[in-house]
Amino acid sequence: MSITINNLTKTYGIQKAVNNISFNVNKGEIVGFLGPNGAGKSTTMKMITGYLDADAGSITVSGINVSKDKIESTRKIGYLPEANPLYHEMYVREYLHFTAGIHKLKNTNEKVEAIIKTVGLVLEANKKIGQLSKGYKQRVGLAAALIHEPEVLILDEPTSGLDPNQIIEIRNVIKALAKDKTVLFSSHILQEVEAICDRVIIINKGNIVADDLLHNLQRKNSETALVNIEFREDVDTNTLGSLQHVKGVNKLSPHHYQLSTTNPESVRKQLLQLSIDRNLNIISLQNEVNSLEDVFKGLTSSN
Repeated sequence: MSITINNLTKTYGIQKAVNNISFNVNKGEIVGFLGPNGAGKSTTMKMITGYLDADAGSITVSGINVSKDKIESTRKIGYLPEANPLYHEMYVREYLHFTAGIHKLKNTNEKVEAIIKTVGLVLEANKKIGQLSKGYKQRVGLAAALIHEPEVLILDEPTSGLDPNQIIEIRNVIKALAKDKTVLFSSHILQEVEAICDRVIIINKGNIVADDLLHNLQRKNSETALVNIEFREDVDTNTLGSLQHVKGVNKLSPHHYQLSTTNPESVRKQLLQLSIDRNLNIISLQNEVNSLEDVFKGLTSSN
């Protein structure tokens, strides 16, 4: 139940859409796969699912080489593409029965009804797909990707068009599914990636420019970190500024201070010691890290 990419390359004419990239996604992981438009993100996903052939390199899904056995590898994959292809004249339940038939599933009625409940389509199940909102069409696409209980999920913009409540519902579905699946998740909504993914891969101009745990990326791509502290008492900013590794102090409000530093852990320890030495009461103490948006901009902006 994993995805292994080795030296993957795809060229369109003289343009290398994907340039010799390698990465792994393991069972139980939800990995955010990010990149600006034209970076090679969707091309990579289409190669993993077998919709496109690679020019060079290898893709293995659940131990199956995609180029050597496309049919068997696709049985292991649930794919929701960015352009969600649906038959608008079919009813939701009818379409899911059709999809189940393609996969030659047994107990079709049971599986269709279960997936309708899982993705929240109970009230829409007897409607034509063309009558649904964009958000509910996304749910139908997600249901079709999940109905055959795949080991690997490739989700390209799965929350596109959903309202905030629907996004939370689908997020919870994906998190629950990830416990025993491998999930590669792409979205332009970076806050959504922060909420659902622990690890992030960023591709830019066909090259992998980052592959790490989210909190590591946020720390690595910041020259200085911020430490926010709130005391019950007033504290002299000069005292805080004299702490080792502190580069500056900003008083945000009475008793609330923001310290810029290159070593936040050292500063936190010094603040705790200061509170003991001076009998100060700390109400809150926390690090402030870069948002994923800051990291993304830093790694993909043109120089």
